[in-house]
Amino acid sequence: MPKAPDDCQDMREVRVGVDATDRELVALLDRRFGYMRAAARIKETREAVRDEARKAYVIEQAVEDAKARGLPGDVIADIWERLVEGSIRYEFAEWDRIRD
Repeated sequence: MPKAPDDCQDMREVRVGVDATDRELVALLDRRFGYMRAAARIKETREAVRDEARKAYVIEQAVEDAKARGLPGDVIADIWERLVEGSIRYEFAEWDRIRD
């Protein structure tokens, strides 16, 4: 079990924590992309995949949450922009795959 960030005393401990956190992030992304597969299955039209209002809302919510945690909003906005666009591409591919 990695130490909490504030309890780390050397770079080995920091790296153990970072590596464990990265594995957790990938597991969370696996779940998120599972929801994209569900969305592709549920949406009746391909045009429904891209929803700019929803995209803006998701990014805005992530930035607000980040700022509340003392994280840099601009960095989180950039990460979420890429995450949401990647999710949209994935959902398009899944939508096409399901209906071929």
